[in-house]
Amino acid sequence: MPRVEGKVSVVTGGASGIGSACSRLLAKEGSSVVVADLDESAAVRVAAEIVSEGGRAIGQFVDLADEAAIAQLMQEAIDTFGPVTVLFNNAADTSSEAMGHDGPIHLIEAEWWDRAFRVDLRGTMLCCKHALPQMIEAGTGSIISTSSNQALLGDLSQSAYSCAKAAVVQLMRNIATQYGADGVRANTVSPGAIRTPAFNRLCPSEVADELVNHCLVPRLGEADDIAGTVLFLASDESSYITGHTFRVDGGQLAHLPTYAFMRQTGARSTHQGVAHNG
Repeated sequence: MPRVEGKVSVVTGGASGIGSACSRLLAKEGSSVVVADLDESAAVRVAAEIVSEGGRAIGQFVDLADEAAIAQLMQEAIDTFGPVTVLFNNAADTSSEAMGHDGPIHLIEAEWWDRAFRVDLRGTMLCCKHALPQMIEAGTGSIISTSSNQALLGDLSQSAYSCAKAAVVQLMRNIATQYGADGVRANTVSPGAIRTPAFNRLCPSEVADELVNHCLVPRLGEADDIAGTVLFLASDESSYITGHTFRVDGGQLAHLPTYAFMRQTGARSTHQGVAHNG
């Protein structure tokens, strides 16, 4: 039996990368899917491809900076498929312009800080706000939000993005706490380095190669790696899991910082051996 049969899913940022992979997998596993994206034509195209493969989907425009657009998105989901029971908050502003202005704290302009929080955090909150009444009425719901490993550790750049994504983790904890008794679960997925169009556009190849050195699984992630986790969290298989952050990063944050150096040099310890006389 398909794992999310009968569920209605809204996927923001659903037209490319992780969002597209998740939209396709949720539909393949039985969910009706609203593919929501700022790029409406791309969202419609992904939805049409899903339908051509036997799934149920529509493409819908959404601007996470506009609450009215978010409310319209959720209403369109109801009118087309019924109450939303799965919400995957994946959209974020990862445009070259936004990332290019997101640097060290003493250099970042307040305009770009505010923009990151308006889209990445406020937009996620508003999607939850407008989906929650449907889930409460249905007595069931799973909200999944994309954070980032950059939200869990310090970095030399992308200060606004990482702080906004850290706040998304706390938002999910609050939702899990406030609405668990209503049958609503909320969890966060924290990707490591995932090869998506945005990653390929923004990350130089030499940096990507270095990131592989820090993964315990010797490769970068693919969008399908995230999609499998999202499917599990959307399904009833995870019905006793809420309030958690799932790192999907090939073990990138599971080891000491010396790992890459030791692997490259063949060292087996960070300590110099000391001979002892018996």
